[in-house]
Amino acid sequence: MSSICSAVVSNSVFNSDIRLAAPPRCLFASKANTMSAYPFHAAHFNAVFPLHLSNIMAVDTSNYIQGLASSLYVSAAITVALLTAFLWRLYNDPLGHIPGPLVAGFTPISLWWLTWTGVECRVIDRLHQKYGPVVRIAPNEVDVSDGAALSLIYIKNGGYMKSPIYRNYDVNGFETIFSALDPAHRAPRAKAVAPMFAHQRIAKGKPDADKVLDAFVAEMQRRKDEADGAPVDVLNLSRALALDTVTVYLFGECFNGISNGRLRVTEFINNFVAGGRFFYLPGWFYDFVDDWSAKLDKKKLLVAQSTDMIQEYATRVVDRSVVEEKDVEPETFQGRLLAAGISREEAIAQVVDVMFAGTDAAGTTMAILCWNLAQHPEKYHRVYKEVVENTELDAQSLPYLTGVVKESLRLSMANPTRFPRVVPPGGMQVPGLPDIPAGTSVGAGAFMLHHNPEVFPEPRQFMPERWLNPSQEMLRDSFYFGAGSRQCIARNLASAGLWWAAEALIRSDVLRGANIVRDKIEIVEWFNAKIVGEKIELHW
Repeated sequence: MSSICSAVVSNSVFNSDIRLAAPPRCLFASKANTMSAYPFHAAHFNAVFPLHLSNIMAVDTSNYIQGLASSLYVSAAITVALLTAFLWRLYNDPLGHIPGPLVAGFTPISLWWLTWTGVECRVIDRLHQKYGPVVRIAPNEVDVSDGAALSLIYIKNGGYMKSPIYRNYDVNGFETIFSALDPAHRAPRAKAVAPMFAHQRIAKGKPDADKVLDAFVAEMQRRKDEADGAPVDVLNLSRALALDTVTVYLFGECFNGISNGRLRVTEFINNFVAGGRFFYLPGWFYDFVDDWSAKLDKKKLLVAQSTDMIQEYATRVVDRSVVEEKDVEPETFQGRLLAAGISREEAIAQVVDVMFAGTDAAGTTMAILCWNLAQHPEKYHRVYKEVVENTELDAQSLPYLTGVVKESLRLSMANPTRFPRVVPPGGMQVPGLPDIPAGTSVGAGAFMLHHNPEVFPEPRQFMPERWLNPSQEMLRDSFYFGAGSRQCIARNLASAGLWWAAEALIRSDVLRGANIVRDKIEIVEWFNAKIVGEKIELHW
């Protein structure tokens, strides 16, 4: 698929081979020839049918011609109307100056198809290579690949408002801290829990995190020993690590995903990820498609069971806080929400949302970190040496370990697609880029930013050393958690968890001798990336 245009035109109704049916041959036969087909005399025929056949033919032919003419008039009128609309749109289009495939100015269907099939990012990346850093991808949507625009879109004055499509990620009918559009609605919720994501507060949770990390390392060692050379799935185990780390710190009760073998809530996570294929649809259409997709899902029973586990956990920790944190200073995420006046039902929804977000992205990144170190033993030896020789230093102060984590974040792209925002009144002006009018949906995505060879030379290579002396453009275009006031609220916790986990895993030396099973990790480019095969495997 070379472009959005080719994806749609190949299936366009304008390519249909429409033909008018030919009139019946008998209508143009002579009376003599027609009558010769009958074994009785013409007089008999006329006695039965006193109306002359010639009159019948005249009437029928006249009706057919009238109908044909009417059809041609209608077809011509439709063609003229479509052509008029095409020309009007072409010459009165507020985004007409933005380069991109012609079809992008007329329908979003091609973009929806690319998203659903999971190839949106690579196709849009090719469009940027063809058209430049600003590309029109739908009638009212523009994608930007130049990091110079990030500050204006996401950071300055709080950034632009989120696109209405974020409401597709509401949970149980509630706007979450992630999906809320109105800053006034989000503010009291974010303010209530923000202290839990401060660096000093996170550092106090290190002892509990260490217990989870010890269990993680021990479980990987156990699976390695029992596999006896067979593949070990580090994605499932890394998700369990992320889930246990988030739950023990934020909610005060460890989910214990590591100790239960294969993570029991995997189908909940996979189902949430799959919802990303519909993320960019209008809300009414999203609800319809998502509902039918759930009904037709062959794993719907497993999804329901997995979701019930998450729901039961969230309900339990919220109900516990209703009782135990009612008259004291709340220590938990859900307790702080309740103290801020958030309802019990919404608090449950917020917990469910964080459980997914904290598990998928961090788990995927950690698994890719393991895979890259196994693929590059020389880099593993270098980071191992740094870790074991600096036992007294904080993990985030170790330069090569920092490079390993940041490079894993850059390449994992847990959220590869654009984060759409709505251009405010006055439009968007970035020096060197086309002006974008108010009301346009505009966004940038990690896939394009993290693969830009002008910022990250050899962008598809795992090179931790590039972070030993990063350029300002590298720091600017590192889009793992988004940017600005609406970036991932748990980014500090996620970062600390990754550094701690990488240090513990490397110090244990359990990865020594590991080999990759597949020489490439492929992703389906939905809003949350899906790992093809839903496994990242190593063998020893």
